[in-house]
Amino acid sequence: MRIAVLGTGVVGRTLAAALAGLGHEVTVGTRDPAATLARGGPDGFGTWAAAHPQVTVTALADSAADADLVVNALSGDASVAGLGAAAIADDTVLLDVANPLDASHGMPPSLFVANTDSLAEQLQRAYPRLRVVKSLNTMPARLMVSPHDLADGDFSTFVCADDADAKALVSSLLADLGHRDVVDLGGLESARGAEAFMLPWLRLWGVVGSPLYTFKVVR
Repeated sequence: MRIAVLGTGVVGRTLAAALAGLGHEVTVGTRDPAATLARGGPDGFGTWAAAHPQVTVTALADSAADADLVVNALSGDASVAGLGAAAIADDTVLLDVANPLDASHGMPPSLFVANTDSLAEQLQRAYPRLRVVKSLNTMPARLMVSPHDLADGDFSTFVCADDADAKALVSSLLADLGHRDVVDLGGLESARGAEAFMLPWLRLWGVVGSPLYTFKVVR
């Protein structure tokens, strides 16, 4: 598939590298490619890009051209505007892995949308011709692409969408990444619950002392 990943942070980089490793044609979109690539040092994007030459880096406006799948790895508060800048074609599947985190009142963050709405639903309303799927937002980037790094992958990965074909496409990609227990929560409205998982997840980080944990549905 042709996959566009929007976002150059840890989540975007991790997903882009893993998807390219699966043989997909991956492009990372950023507002200013030259400035982004100029970030050197061990944690700089330029250093990462040099180590992953199979991933193309381009401007947001060009990143999603002809993409079969777009991954929203932008911060929650930048997601609506960022998708607009990417000019995504109608009917494209959008995998939304972002969370609506609000740290303006201190840590741990709260959610800037919850209970009666979700970030995923906001994206769907803003871009009704896209096919939005919510998934992977309940775990750190490492587990998104390498689930066997925790309990041999014995945990649950949630998927929410109104479009059955889009949900099937993302579920297949999750299986390719190694996710064994993909739980279909239902329509996109169920993203409210998936995003709300961040509230206990953020608290657990302090208790566990590491971000390498997630949730399992015990049947």
